[in-house]
Amino acid sequence: MSKTGPILIVEDDTDDKELFEQIIRELHIPNKLIWYDNTDDAFAFLNSTQESLFVIFSDVNMPGQNGLQFKKAIDATPKLRKKSIPFIFYSTSAAQPDVNQAYTEMTVQGFFKKGTDFDKMKQNLKTVFDYWYNCIHPNTN
Repeated sequence: MSKTGPILIVEDDTDDKELFEQIIRELHIPNKLIWYDNTDDAFAFLNSTQESLFVIFSDVNMPGQNGLQFKKAIDATPKLRKKSIPFIFYSTSAAQPDVNQAYTEMTVQGFFKKGTDFDKMKQNLKTVFDYWYNCIHPNTN
C-alpha cells in the first residue's frame, strides 16, 4: 500500500460516484482515483497493474459479480492477497448477513453504509482516510 497510490472505487451508480468524488475533493485527498463500474473490469485491473494502491472501496450490489464475490476472488488470488490492499465496503446495502459474511469469510477492513446525509458521509470517509494515512501496513512505503 502506497499512501500516495491510487484509490480504486468500484461503483456502478453514477450519482454515488459523483458524490464520492465531491467528498474526496472537499477532503483534499490528493490520491488519484481509479473508477470501475463493474467488478470484472476492476479485478482485471488489479491483476494487471503494477501500481501500489492506497485503498479499495467497493459497493456490495454490483452488476454481474457482486462486491462480496469480488472480494472473495481477491482473497483467493495469492498475488492480490499478498498486496494487502485495504478493502472497504461502502454500500447502500448493509444487510446483517452481508456484514457478517464480509468479516467472517474474507479480509475486509471496514463496512460502511452510504447515507443520505452528506456531512455524515464526509465524516465517515474522513475517518477512513485519516486511519489509513496513519496506519502501518505490510506494504507501506
